[in-house]
Amino acid sequence: MVTQEIMIKIYNNKLDEEICFECFIFNIHIISANFKTVTMKSLFIIIFAIAITSTTMAQKDDFYYEIPEAAKEFTPGTVASRMVDGLGFRYYWATFGLTEKDLAFKPNAEVRTSGETIDHILGLSQMIVNSTLKVANGVKQPEMTFAEKRKKTLLNLQKASDILRNSKDISEYKIIFGKTEFPFWNQINGPISDALWHTGQVVSFRRSSGNPFPKGVNVLTGTKRN
Repeated sequence: MVTQEIMIKIYNNKLDEEICFECFIFNIHIISANFKTVTMKSLFIIIFAIAITSTTMAQKDDFYYEIPEAAKEFTPGTVASRMVDGLGFRYYWATFGLTEKDLAFKPNAEVRTSGETIDHILGLSQMIVNSTLKVANGVKQPEMTFAEKRKKTLLNLQKASDILRNSKDISEYKIIFGKTEFPFWNQINGPISDALWHTGQVVSFRRSSGNPFPKGVNVLTGTKRN
């Protein structure tokens, strides 16, 4: 049921996806079951809740539809954050609308398929966010669908970017493998650059499999023209 607490969260745009979905279903049920008795005031509140909930759900899924607004100041953290955001934006559109045919494509028998390349990018995104969370690498990813892998990759990049943007000292974010640590320099020329490289491969492969990069995407401005 949509409680006063949930309504406040709806207004403040702070719902998680599960609650958003519950609110949406509940409100649809209210409209369909009680349409004749709903007052104008109640109807307005329900429609408002559905609209805000839908916006919240879309924002959670489309946070790299366009690149986030640039920071007002240049700092090591904001520059590193922007690099990750650039990766997130390119990855979003490189993987947007991929089909099973695209995921299975590979130009020859000696290289990864697009799907396997996306698995590798997921691992790199995990390495990037693990660094900002100061945790070691090595935990195996669970079995996921393509949509789940894509979403987790984007969430990893968003979380890493947020941490870096607000950081006063990015040197504290090391790549950790057991007792071995690499400085943030290796983060730049390692997983961040590597993920950009492989994202480009996905773009190339999808063109070869007959599903080219979406039109209207401007990687210079980080925008999408409809």
